[in-house]
Amino acid sequence: MSIEFTFNLKKTRFDEDYCPSNDTRLTTNFANLVRGNHRQQNLQNILQMIDNRFNALAHWDNSKADRYSVEIDIISVETTMSCNGEHQSFPLIEILNTSIIDIINNERIPGIVGNNFSSYVRDYDFSVLLRNYNQNRSEFGIPERFGDLHGKMFRSFLGSDEYKNNFRKMPVICLSISSNRTYHRTENHHPVLGFEYEQREYSLTDQYFEKMGMKVRYFMPPHSSAPLAFYFFGDLLTDYSNLELISTISTMECFQKVYRPEIYNANSPAAGCYQPSLTHQDYSTTQIFYDREERNKLAIEQGKFTEENFIIPHRTALEQWSAHFSV
Repeated sequence: MSIEFTFNLKKTRFDEDYCPSNDTRLTTNFANLVRGNHRQQNLQNILQMIDNRFNALAHWDNSKADRYSVEIDIISVETTMSCNGEHQSFPLIEILNTSIIDIINNERIPGIVGNNFSSYVRDYDFSVLLRNYNQNRSEFGIPERFGDLHGKMFRSFLGSDEYKNNFRKMPVICLSISSNRTYHRTENHHPVLGFEYEQREYSLTDQYFEKMGMKVRYFMPPHSSAPLAFYFFGDLLTDYSNLELISTISTMECFQKVYRPEIYNANSPAAGCYQPSLTHQDYSTTQIFYDREERNKLAIEQGKFTEENFIIPHRTALEQWSAHFSV
């Protein structure tokens, strides 16, 4: 059985006029922000937060803290599976691509692609497959080959002409750290990323991204409340410029302040030995409305959509392709 995946990209600017398209994942963090009566205010506030954070971190030659602005494009990736002369398209992932506007020099500087990461197949893996697998188990377990298909599809996308023709560097994904792990501050300090933290055992998310070929390091940027998890290829500290790293930090830390204020908008910074908690009470809220419960419900719905429209109809073909795919 001959199976081939091809990919198509669509770019949508995330700005004050952003409206999610009908095929955008509703659980996507940035899409959730514009659902409801607070849409315009949410957009204005989060974009201003990102610019302010960027200028605070890029403080050299920037005495008024107004030199830079960040532009964000939503990258929606659709895959077409060709099998035995038949073709079917399916939405795969959504990521963000940042650009840095240097207002003083009137210059547009490429940022980093990745940042946020959302995936229909990941919704299926975590919200349907993993959930069903553990439904009647006394101890939590992980299904065999969990994340294999998703990881290989992601690597296939990164190796495609579509990716190479649109992006000059490999992606960096920046997410919240796990509330099930304890992180220990090290002596390693980066001028932009801040103090590095370490932990003894990978979280399930860390393991999932490892299947995608990505390593992870944890850093708490200057004046942050908690470390962020950075998933990357190559060398995080040498492959990207300070401004590129700041574009990711400012974008994703501000999103995390909205999504997980108990961790990332806490009133006291993380200690040297730190376990994050979503039940922490000493934190401040932003002026941005976000429905976390709705997002969790939608993840299940979209995982079931993936199961019914992609996994079940093509299970045999997908398993054969995954078994023979090599990096």
